[in-house]
Amino acid sequence: MNSGEYTLARSNNQWGLQPEVEMKFAHFLINHAVDAAFCLGVNGQFLYVNDATCLMTEYSREQLLSMRLHDIDVDFSLHNWSDIRSQGSLTFKSRYRTKAGRIFLVEISMSYVKQQDLEFGCAFAREKTDEIVELSVQKWTDELRDAKDNLQQEFSQLKAKEVELEKSLSLVRSTLESTAIGIVAVNFEGDILSLNQKFVDMWQIPESLMLSKKCPRCKAFFENQLQDPQAFNRLIWEVSSQSDFESYDILELKDGRVFAHYSKPQMLEGKIIGRVWSIWDITESKQTEEALRLNASRFRTLAETTDTSTFLIQGTRLCYVNPAVEQLTGYTKEELLKGFDLRRLIKSKKRRQIRKQDEPANFEYQEMSILTKNGTERWLACAVAKFDGGLDFGGNPVELIAGIDITDYKYAELGLNQALEQAKQLSELRARFLSMVCHQFRTPLNIVSFSNSLLKEEVDKRTQKKIQPLLDHIQKATEELSQMLDDILFFSKAEAAKINFAPKPLELVQFCHDLVAQMLMSVSQNPINFVSQDKSLIACIDKKLLEPILKNLLDNAIKYSPENRAIDLKLYFQNEQVIFQVQDQGIGISLVDQQRIFEPFYRGSNIDHIPGTGLGLSILKTLVDLHHGQVSVESKVGVGTTFTVILPLIKSEFSGSEL
Repeated sequence: MNSGEYTLARSNNQWGLQPEVEMKFAHFLINHAVDAAFCLGVNGQFLYVNDATCLMTEYSREQLLSMRLHDIDVDFSLHNWSDIRSQGSLTFKSRYRTKAGRIFLVEISMSYVKQQDLEFGCAFAREKTDEIVELSVQKWTDELRDAKDNLQQEFSQLKAKEVELEKSLSLVRSTLESTAIGIVAVNFEGDILSLNQKFVDMWQIPESLMLSKKCPRCKAFFENQLQDPQAFNRLIWEVSSQSDFESYDILELKDGRVFAHYSKPQMLEGKIIGRVWSIWDITESKQTEEALRLNASRFRTLAETTDTSTFLIQGTRLCYVNPAVEQLTGYTKEELLKGFDLRRLIKSKKRRQIRKQDEPANFEYQEMSILTKNGTERWLACAVAKFDGGLDFGGNPVELIAGIDITDYKYAELGLNQALEQAKQLSELRARFLSMVCHQFRTPLNIVSFSNSLLKEEVDKRTQKKIQPLLDHIQKATEELSQMLDDILFFSKAEAAKINFAPKPLELVQFCHDLVAQMLMSVSQNPINFVSQDKSLIACIDKKLLEPILKNLLDNAIKYSPENRAIDLKLYFQNEQVIFQVQDQGIGISLVDQQRIFEPFYRGSNIDHIPGTGLGLSILKTLVDLHHGQVSVESKVGVGTTFTVILPLIKSEFSGSEL
């Protein structure tokens, strides 16, 4: 606008502007506004956009004018145009998507305008990414995280049960291995599936021999030891799926030994899958009846001399108990074997382990609660085997129970659980107490800080030199106290396990760049060099936990290093692990201090007057543990320190590229 136009405009409307000039000013003003401004048609078509709208959405003006609002508004369907038209204006929040795909929160003020036959909306939008809005996606994510936590808890419980059951299984295997009978299980193909050491010893089987009829050496090995090789083939190799009968047979060896063996079908879900053989040496007697008596005698001898409580039960009647049972229950053998009601003795049974494929089908592990004669409850860990009674028991099924007393263990377990619960309650009480104390300190601390600020404003030039340093000391002290309270609160939450671990996809290289820039602007008088072997690295990591980890290490490196001495932050990954390293050239940490550096409230012996609470590294260790990671330190006094944090690399399925 030249001077002539300005003079003319002023003379026409007393400082008013010509419409064309006024339009230019309006266009200039709108395009230099901080907030995004745009006009929409009734169908959501962009009619006009300013420069701030282009900057916020990353689209050019030409691109936006060819688009509609729902192309960038994620929640477009949530906002009804008729509501805006009926109310005249409306302010609401929504999520916008940039051209690059970034989704952010905006606050929109939209007004309805009708001029002649033209209807349109005028809107102003401002980004509100610093606000937290609970959307359905977040709720879904929380539900997934809760489900994951439940699965992890169930997995931990299953692992604990697995360890306990493995111990019980070891006891059962030991019981089988201690018997004087060789036991072997054979499938329909004639392959030996399972056997105990006694069977190996009886046949003197070499370790190099493959126990399968498919192995010619195996078949030849057994046939060469027998007087009648066909008997062995018929009884063990040639197993029929219809072999549902029980049998007693005799095998005579060339060296003069005689083996008696008893076999029965091996059942699984009502179907016969093979046979189980019990073999024992009856060289002294070739008669089956004598061999059975010999076996019974051996069993009785073993049972009478062991500390393991041994029962033989047929139906609801006790057939045999050894002296260990008498000592355990307080009942005599005569009391237990003559019309004794078994329900008075066995209070409860609990099956503790599912049978594995290589174990006999008639075997399981149980925990039994025994009620003694004087009313005391005792607990037994039992190996239970069920078998047909044979001639000695009239052919009726018999249950063999071998148990060891675990009452002390059960009471110790109960006491331990109670102690753990009490420790948990004490931890929660301490956390609540620390939280309450910190909040109580916060109010007077804020008053001191606010009063200090007011005093600074009232200081005049005559007293400024004397008073200003004191006020600065007060301000610094309040900031240190405030940081100390924050550390204590965070530590109490970490100690009480109240910090949730919620990993999400995070671009680590950009995250580190932003963190370094933030620290350089706020506190650092030392240059921070960030080095990464990759331009982009995405992993599922909890951002709110990772930030205090790295910030704590960088703060310490700055605090304990001379001014202007460089700090190095390195990021790389190897072996499916993300590795962060913070290296300084500061005062260093002695070997003695390195052993305790992650303990709460512990501080190094060479820090002198440098302030601190001794909680930072303890909190850091807790946060790293939540990631199932590791942290280590290497340091030399007077040379410098290197902290290394290793976190498992969980690749995100949403990353869109290979890491």
